[in-house]
Amino acid sequence: MSTRETAIAALHSRLVTSLAARSPAPVVLRGETVPQRIPAGGLVVVRDGETVEETPILSPLAWQIEHRAEVEITVAGTTPALRNTLLDALLVDIAAAIAANRTLGGAVEWAQPGSASFEDVEFEGAAAVRAAAIAVTLWFTVAGSPLA
Repeated sequence: MSTRETAIAALHSRLVTSLAARSPAPVVLRGETVPQRIPAGGLVVVRDGETVEETPILSPLAWQIEHRAEVEITVAGTTPALRNTLLDALLVDIAAAIAANRTLGGAVEWAQPGSASFEDVEFEGAAAVRAAAIAVTLWFTVAGSPLA
């Protein structure tokens, strides 16, 4: 398994473990489409994202990788205030989960969540949802090739 895949899997695992203590717990997925019904605890989807920088380190050849995964959070609620409160609590818990283990169990050298972008989504005949997306920057070093 590549270091990039290991890093993204570790981020997903960290969020699954940390958010399981919430009541109700959100569903935490990786690379899935958003279902028609949002669970009561919310939905968190980890997206693979993209590598934004590859810096070579010579002798021996290694690469310092900066990769940005994306975490999408979607919540439903009967009122805008309820949706805002639930979304804010999930964002705080996600940031705390990453800050509590910046190396994601040794999978990366450093993990850093970024600021959130927000969106209100309305579906005809369905309750409105509130969504946010945050970039989580993962720094790691690989030997030989950026694809390793």
